[in-house]
Amino acid sequence: MRKILFAAMALLVSVSANAQFQRTPTPNDKLVSVETAKDGSVTFRIYAPNAKQVGLSGDIGARGLTFTKSDDGVWSATLPNVTPGAFRYTFVVDGITVFDPKYSRLGEIRPVVEILPQDQDAFWAMKDVPHGAVAQVYYKSSTMGTTRRMHVWTPAGYNASVDKLPVLYLIHGGGDNDASWPGVGRAGQILDNLLAEGKMVPMVVVMPDGSISTDKFPDELTKDIIPFVEKNYRVKTDSANRALAGLSMGGLETLDSFMAHPDMFGYINVMSSGWFTNNKEMYEKGEARLKEIAATLNKTAKLLIFTQGGEEDIAYANGKAMLEVFKKCGIKFEYSEMPGGHTWHVWRHDLHNLAPRLFK
Repeated sequence: MRKILFAAMALLVSVSANAQFQRTPTPNDKLVSVETAKDGSVTFRIYAPNAKQVGLSGDIGARGLTFTKSDDGVWSATLPNVTPGAFRYTFVVDGITVFDPKYSRLGEIRPVVEILPQDQDAFWAMKDVPHGAVAQVYYKSSTMGTTRRMHVWTPAGYNASVDKLPVLYLIHGGGDNDASWPGVGRAGQILDNLLAEGKMVPMVVVMPDGSISTDKFPDELTKDIIPFVEKNYRVKTDSANRALAGLSMGGLETLDSFMAHPDMFGYINVMSSGWFTNNKEMYEKGEARLKEIAATLNKTAKLLIFTQGGEEDIAYANGKAMLEVFKKCGIKFEYSEMPGGHTWHVWRHDLHNLAPRLFK
């Protein structure tokens, strides 16, 4: 009886397995969801046979892109003349945001499409060079009363070395998190390539989660993040070997942090950010504080840079107005801008330009 039962169970398992492998094929099986062409165009596809409408969202500039449906249920649209870069995207199917089901790393991050220039030689591209490690690190936050996460890049060869390295604290913008710089920001690739080319000194780059209220971030940084890093990594702990940079919301957190602690950071980059022009209190308090710290900041900060994405940057007016206050208070700084707006295209360039100037 037991032999019969086992045989029946084996038959059932076999039939079940065969049934799974003998399912009816669909166009989705061999679908290429994102295809880039040499002319700079990108074609997006998704299998959605019962959908009534499909669109695309994200920072690739596809608003108004029209998808058409083929007889096999595949929707497709081609976006022409895409500037080389890395862009996040999601499909919008009948009003519902849908991550690309064909994206190979869907379980890790929001899908990113990478558009390489014709010569493949982008400073942010994955190249055949020694690669550092990007780790997810969890730490106890006394400021927030919880366990929080950050990403930390260490250069190639770090684990085999005994040297202490300088540190860059690099903050994302609003709506993003600590995975954004190593993800769409391509921080790891940028740093790997610069180091391999001998254009920057080895350093540790800490990418914290700045998605807390900006007024709490200076305490989070100085009481929790920096002490954790200095306890658990081989890093130098003086201001000359500590840098701070952040974009947009992270730029405000950068401002709040170095203004609260003007003697802590030797290198600072505020990207696409500034005090809100309609916030009188922000300007009054900011000016008063800058007057208090001007002498200390000018002495400690070897490099204070403000960068923006041109007049199309949504933070442009805020940044320009705020810098008038810095001038008034006698703060020494550099300013530069490039076309590109409030986008990762600009911020990747900012990191690429900043890293070679640090700790020299």
